[in-house]
Formats: sequence, C-alpha cells, structure tokens
Amino acid sequence: MITLRKITLENRRAIFNLEVSEDQRRFVATNLSSVASCYVLATNGGHPFPFAIYADEQPVGFVMLTYGITGYDLPSIADGSYCILRLMIDKQHQSLGYGREAMIKILEFIRTFPTGPAQYCWIPYGADNLAAKKLYGSFGFRDNGEICHNENIAVLRL
Repeated sequence: MITLRKITLENRRAIFNLEVSEDQRRFVATNLSSVASCYVLATNGGHPFPFAIYADEQPVGFVMLTYGITGYDLPSIADGSYCILRLMIDKQHQSLGYGREAMIKILEFIRTFPTGPAQYCWIPYGADNLAAKKLYGSFGFRDNGEICHNENIAVLRL
C-alpha cells in the first residue's frame, strides 16, 4: 500500500539516496536538491509539501507539491493553483505501479486544499518524457500549450 509521509530526521537519508535511472536523471532534480528548494520556497512566501512515498514500510519515491509560488517565471495557470513540481520513483522500484498509486494519493491530498482553494493542479514535464505524459494523461492532465523552462505544462481541473 502506498502512503505519503513527512520527511523526518529518521528517514531523510533514505529519501536523499533514492535515484531514478540514468536515462531519467535529466528529467528530475535530486531529492536533496528538491528538499533544499522547499526551504527556499517556504522562506519566500510559498507553500511546499515534500513527501516521501512509501510502499508499506519501504521508501520508494519522493514528491514535491507546491502552492503559492511567487517570484519565478511561471506558467499562467500557476497563480492560485497547486503544482506537482517533482515526482520520482526510485530506479529499483519502477514498473511496479507505485507511480500510479502515488498519483492517486497525491491528488487525494491536493483535493483537501491544505493551503487554500484552487480550481487547478499543474505539472511540468519534459516533452520527451513520454512515460510521464502517459501517466499524467491517464489522470486527466492535459497540455495547456505553454512551455516553461523547456517543459510542457499539463493541467488538471480539480
């Protein structure tokens, strides 16, 4: 069973050591970099939510959600919307359905509107990341035609 858990002193190293496969590294920042970005966002008025993704008691991935990002070059949909800014499943745990199960939990969490109401959730992805596009599309995310920082922007109405 997949769960989203806070990153703690006890699990942080395990989360920082998770990695995607070599051919996927160009698509996602390291988890350590992402957690550092959470600090920067939080101290600049944003609302980041970094979570460890667990399969039962085993950490298998990481997700970084945001709301209220300011001061960056962002797509038009960003203001007042939630964003799945980073999502990764460790290379040893891929192709087991964990990404799909994690997306269910991620969207359930977002739909609790933890920092405010929103009509949309958006997610950036590399145009050549066909696996990501397929996964996001299966949940109803659709490209809105924008490209931001060389990534396509897909949007879901909440």
